[in-house]
Parts: sequence; structure tokens; C-alpha cells
Amino acid sequence: MSLIAAENIHKDYKTGEVTVKALKGLNFAIAPASFVSFVGPSGSGKTTLLNLIGCLDKPTEGKLTVADTDVLHLSRKQSASFRGNNIGFIFQDFNLIPVLTVYENIEYPLLMVQSAPAAERKKRVTALLDAVGMIAQKDKYPDQISGGQKQRVAVARALVTNPKLVLADEPTANLDHKTAYMVIELMKKMRDEFGTTFIFSTHDQKIVGEAEIIYVLEDGELKGKEVKGGKNNG
Repeated sequence: MSLIAAENIHKDYKTGEVTVKALKGLNFAIAPASFVSFVGPSGSGKTTLLNLIGCLDKPTEGKLTVADTDVLHLSRKQSASFRGNNIGFIFQDFNLIPVLTVYENIEYPLLMVQSAPAAERKKRVTALLDAVGMIAQKDKYPDQISGGQKQRVAVARALVTNPKLVLADEPTANLDHKTAYMVIELMKKMRDEFGTTFIFSTHDQKIVGEAEIIYVLEDGELKGKEVKGGKNNG
């Protein structure tokens, strides 16, 4: 059973009279609890693909199913609701809210997306703070913690809604090698603990080396797949 299934996915962008074919006939399937990387140079279509999987954009052609839902036919409102209940996001620049504490940043999706009761919010946030090793920093603000700590907070925030899927666009780009490796190991631990699928777009060899399934993108086409084993071989 697949968490994500893509069939003949195309994505075109029009600029004036010029049509740019960002994705060209992609076919793949990703199982639950996978640790997957889409790799390729800038302009290969990695971010475009993550935006489609994350319901931030729609394919021009083809069929895309995420968590048993045909996302192509969702309205904008339905897409937002689907994202809030099924998908977490991790960004290379962390995207933490500077006026909120570490605790409040992690809690934020539960207030904005799922309207969870206070007791449930506290339970989930505290559990994730402990899981990512940030309990001691829970009352600090983003400008008071390191880049690696910010990304740990971002991982916790992405997981707080109990999503089936977390999408990470170049999540280690602003981290040094040692910190990046620690964050990747943290993500694997979270995958093992929660059964969440992690999908990365990256050209960072630190992530590529740790991914269990690697898809190679080049000029919008899927050029290869490498399965390295692990929890899920897709």
C-alpha cells in the first residue's frame, strides 16, 4: 500500500508565451514510514514536486494520490484542510515565528489548524520537546538558540499535528556537517517512533547518504531510483 502514488505527473509554468516544463511524466510510489530523498541539481524539479505532494500546487497533467486522497481535485479550502491534517513542513530557513517562544512555535499549528484543546496541546508539545531534546529551551525565543536547535524546533512543529507525511525542502542547507547529521538522525528517530514518512528535496550529500530510498531528478524527469534498505524499501 502506498502513501503517495504519482502517475504520469506533468507540471508546466507559463511566462508570457513561454511554457516551462518543470516536471515531465513522473511515476513513483512511496510507502508509509519511508525515508526518501529526491536529489538533483538546481532547476531539476525537486521543489516543484514537493509543492505538488504538499498540495501547495497542482499538476498540469496526471494523477497524484496522497494518503488515499486524489489531491488534484481538491479546492483551495480543501487543500488547506488536507495539509493541516496530513502534512508537516520543514524549511531550510526554519520559518520560526520570532515573537513566539520555542514552546509556542511548536504549539502554533495546533491552534491555527486543528484547534486542539489546551490539555491536548500541552501533552503533544511537551512530548515533542522532550523527543527533540529542547525542554530546557522551551521558553527561549528563536534568536536565542542555535541553527541546529531551530531546526529541532522545526522538526517538532512539523510533527505536532501527527501528520502522515513530513516534507523537507533542503532542511540542512544552513547547518554545519555535524549539526546536519544530528538533525537527520533525529528525523529518523521520529520516523521510527511515529511512523511518519519523511521526504526531502536536496542536493546535500549528508542527506543523500542517510536516505533509504533515493530518486534522481534531472530536467524534470525521473532518471533513477536507488533503494538502500532500512525500515522501508518502498
